[in-house]
Amino acid sequence: MSDADLAADAAAREAARALQLENLRADEATLRLLFTEARTHYGWQDRDVSDEVLKDLYEIAKMGPTSMNQQPMRVVFIRSDEAKDRLEPALMEANRPKMRSAPVTAIIAYDLNFWEELPKVFPPNPAAQDIFKNNATAAQVNAFRNGTLQGAYFMLAARAVGLDVGAMSGFDNMKVDEEFFHGTSLKSNFLVNLGYADTGRIFRRLPRFDYTDVCQTL
Repeated sequence: MSDADLAADAAAREAARALQLENLRADEATLRLLFTEARTHYGWQDRDVSDEVLKDLYEIAKMGPTSMNQQPMRVVFIRSDEAKDRLEPALMEANRPKMRSAPVTAIIAYDLNFWEELPKVFPPNPAAQDIFKNNATAAQVNAFRNGTLQGAYFMLAARAVGLDVGAMSGFDNMKVDEEFFHGTSLKSNFLVNLGYADTGRIFRRLPRFDYTDVCQTL
C-alpha cells in the first residue's frame, strides 16, 4: 500500500471519529420529509424537474453503502414524449397515466457486469473481480441485491432534494430490457416516478407492522 493510500485511510478514520463525536441525529423535520410523513404519489403537477436536481439526487444517492462498493445501479431518466412512448407499452394499463403525467420516470437498473469496475471502485482488493468473473450466479445475486439497495437510497435522496416519489413495479421487465438495454449487461429492476406531486391523488396511509410483529432479539 502506498504512502498516499495510508494517508487517505488515516484521514478517513479521523473524519469518522470526528463525526461520531458530534453525536448527530436526524431532526424531526428530516424524519418527516424522508419517512414518517412522506408518501407514494400517483398524480403530478405540471412542473419540470431540472437536470441540476437530478444530478443533486444522484450525488446523494451514490454515497449509500454497497457490498465491496459494487455500485451496480444504473439509471435511465425518461423525460421526453418519445422516450415515454417507448416505455409505455411495457407498463400495466393502470400505471401508464402515472408515468405519462410524471415529469420524469427513472428506470432503476443493475449491471450484471458491475465486477468489471471493481479494480477502480474497490482498490483495497485488486483481485475482487475474480469472485464474479466466471460465476454468473454470484454476479446476478450481488447485482440485484446491491442495485436494489441503491434504488432505495435513490428514492430517499429524491425526497431529500425536495422531489416527490412514486415507485412502480407493475411492468414487464423483459419488454423494458429489450427496448432500452438490448445487447447490454443491464437489467431493469423497478421504476420511480419523480416530480412535484398533486396531493389530491393520494389516499389514507396504509398500516405498517409494529416492532413486535416483525422483530426479535436472540
